[in-house]
Amino acid sequence: MWDNKLMLFIAINVAAAVFYLHADAYDPDPLQDFCVAVNDSDAAVFVNGKICKDPETVTADDFFHSGRLNRPGNITSPFGTKVTMVFINQLPGVNTLGVATARIDFAPGGVNPPHLHPRASEILVVLKGTLYAGFVTSNPSNPTDKNRLFAKILKPGDVFVFPKGLIHFQYNIGKSSAVALVGFNSQNPGVVTVSKAVFGSDPPVEPDTLAKGFQLDVDVVRYLQSLPWIGNN
Repeated sequence: MWDNKLMLFIAINVAAAVFYLHADAYDPDPLQDFCVAVNDSDAAVFVNGKICKDPETVTADDFFHSGRLNRPGNITSPFGTKVTMVFINQLPGVNTLGVATARIDFAPGGVNPPHLHPRASEILVVLKGTLYAGFVTSNPSNPTDKNRLFAKILKPGDVFVFPKGLIHFQYNIGKSSAVALVGFNSQNPGVVTVSKAVFGSDPPVEPDTLAKGFQLDVDVVRYLQSLPWIGNN
C-alpha cells in the first residue's frame, strides 16, 4: 500500500513540476551571474540562445549599448516607421536575462503594421506624438463570435501592454512625428509581420488556399503575392 502511495506522490509531484516548467520557463534562465553571448554563427553546436563568453573575459562593455535610442531612426520603409532594436545581437549581456528593448519612430501617418512576437509580451511607452495602438485576442471558443479588439489612443507618458503571441499594431494619428520605447520579456522576441508572412513567403502559399482563407478573389491574392513585402524590423 505504501509503495502505491509513494508512486502516486512521486507521479503527482513530477506532473506538477513538468506543468510548472512548461508554464513559467521561457527564455533560458541563468545558472550563474551572467552568460554574455559570443558570436557563435560558426559554431558546430547549436543551443537555445547563445553560447556563453568566458566570464573572466567579460567587461562592462558587454552590458552596455551606446547612443542609438536617443537618436531618431532613419525612416525608409513604406510603413512610415523605423524600429531600432536592442536585442541579443546588439547587446550580448542580455543573454539568458529575458529582456530586450527597442525604439520606434513614426512619421506622420506611419504605422507599425499588424504583427506578433512569438516569444515575448511587450510594453510600450509613448515619448512623443499620438498613437492609436491595440491588440486582437485569439479566436473565441464559439466560431461565430468575433475576436475582441483592445485599443487606445496614447499620448506622451501613456503605457500600453501587448500580450505574448497576439496580433497588435501602432498607428501615428497625429500631424507630427511620434516616438515610443518598448520593452520585451525575451532576449530575442522575434517578429511575424502578418502581411509579409501570409503574402510574401518563399515559396508562396498556393493562391487558392489564401483566396478561400481570406475570402478573396484568387487574382487579388496573386496581386498581393506579387508585391515586395517587407518586415518592419
